[in-house]
Amino acid sequence: MSNEAKVDHLVAVVGAGPAGIYAAKELSDQGVHVALINRDIKPGGLAEYGIYPSKVKMKQALRKHFWEILKSPLIRYYGNVAVGLNGDLGLDDLRAMGFQAILVTVGAQGTKWLGLPGEDLSGVFHAKTLVYHYNSLPPYSQQEFDIGERAALIGVGNVMVDIARWLIRERKIERVTAVARRGPVEVKFTRKEFQTIIQNMDMDAFDQEIKRVSDRMLAVGQDPEEARAEILKALPRSAEPVSNSEFYLQFMSSPIRIIGDDQGQVIGLEMQDTELILRGDRTSARGLESSRTLDVDTVIFCIGDRVDAELGLPVEWNEYVKNPDPRFPVNGISYEAFNPLTGQTIEDVFLAGWAREASSGLVGTARKDGTAGAQAVLRYLETLDGVEMTDIEAFKEAMDRLDKPVVSVEKYNRLQWYEWAMADRQGDADFKFSSNEEMLEVMKLTLEREPVA
Repeated sequence: MSNEAKVDHLVAVVGAGPAGIYAAKELSDQGVHVALINRDIKPGGLAEYGIYPSKVKMKQALRKHFWEILKSPLIRYYGNVAVGLNGDLGLDDLRAMGFQAILVTVGAQGTKWLGLPGEDLSGVFHAKTLVYHYNSLPPYSQQEFDIGERAALIGVGNVMVDIARWLIRERKIERVTAVARRGPVEVKFTRKEFQTIIQNMDMDAFDQEIKRVSDRMLAVGQDPEEARAEILKALPRSAEPVSNSEFYLQFMSSPIRIIGDDQGQVIGLEMQDTELILRGDRTSARGLESSRTLDVDTVIFCIGDRVDAELGLPVEWNEYVKNPDPRFPVNGISYEAFNPLTGQTIEDVFLAGWAREASSGLVGTARKDGTAGAQAVLRYLETLDGVEMTDIEAFKEAMDRLDKPVVSVEKYNRLQWYEWAMADRQGDADFKFSSNEEMLEVMKLTLEREPVA
């Protein structure tokens, strides 16, 4: 763009996961100039760093699709740039640079905990940290995690299955136990995901567990045998085991305390027995007086995420606050940031993806929500005058002045090509550099010499 160019509208999209990328596409398709700002070097978010590593074809297809979107002349990608109160830029900085609207799609970058005694012990982890680790996201990829032989996983969704899969098929630890506050009817993992670990499940112990909670299931009209059969539907197409690791399910068990030894290492998980309470057509768990202790040396929370309060937006219940009476709803949903202290909408800030609703859905859901968030922004832009004589090059120049390397889409393409070449040379299904320094070197951002091909 030249300095004489006229830019009708200019929007900053913060976060380049699926929600941010599809939001940028929707905006650019309507003629809006977009600066896509990403904390990580690579775009893709959880599509790059959250999908299990063996799903190579899915990841490669998404990368190709994202690359096609990022080639739009109306989208400028800025990787390795953090936005937030302690980041490279704040929201006010973006406003001062001329952006008429800011669409936040950063996802749920924080971790959710239960506040149990013992969460600070050695051997306690959050699933997100480990997912980032085995998906080679710096700096998590460079950290060591002291995983023991007997792990308790809190939660029974697909994230729990991914962690169990890694522990069973990669780390090959002795025992993995998934702990659920409710019963077998309420498990959240899908049959397809559970196929990866079901052959490591102790079937006798599973039957005993169904029997143990049967009376409490029957009390709310649930059929124990039907629930058992539903979980076992994962068996016919299940993956062959590659380890002797044993997998167990503990139902109607609510964690109340993590027990440590004198050295501060996990040695047990105390669980309170629960019963099911009907609330309309849903169930909730209520604690009983009895409790049990599980012999474990590792506890991993697989219970979802929370947004990053350091971004500079109001947070309630682990999420950024949305306008309860939106000006520009899409399908009845509010995408507008809101300040509950003032009771006012934050007029130029919008939310989409996990920034709007933490831990909700995967790539398909993020795509739909990012597109809808962009539509809310477009309706807001219709109320504004176009911006004349504003050049997006000014933002690029501001990025060049940052005291750090900033990654363009061209430089990312070089990195992607290099990683593909390394995968082909080494026979890896999906080669990745595990440090930012290596990636920056390959893109010639810190070194002048050519990397060895």
